[in-house]
Amino acid sequence: MEKHKHADENDMGSLAEDARALMAATADVAGDKVAEARKRLASALESGRKILGRVKDKAADGVRATDEAVHEHPYSSMGIALGVGAVIGYLVAHRCSRNGD
Repeated sequence: MEKHKHADENDMGSLAEDARALMAATADVAGDKVAEARKRLASALESGRKILGRVKDKAADGVRATDEAVHEHPYSSMGIALGVGAVIGYLVAHRCSRNGD
């Protein structure tokens, strides 16, 4: 999970960096269409930054709520986790046996 989080953050950072490089490379290019495209790109970058912040906040809230629920009801949480794991294990085993693996 942590590896995917860092990969997504690196991808987003790389995309933002590429967009900034594109804006810098076109800084001396004249023309209304280029200027308009640069404005839209800058707006999109800012919007993406705000959305990313909101997503991070919501994810952190979800993690806190889950942590509280697990601490308040540890045995129920373990039972649910066991049940979900059993169902997933059954489905995987069933699929493998159907495919002849």
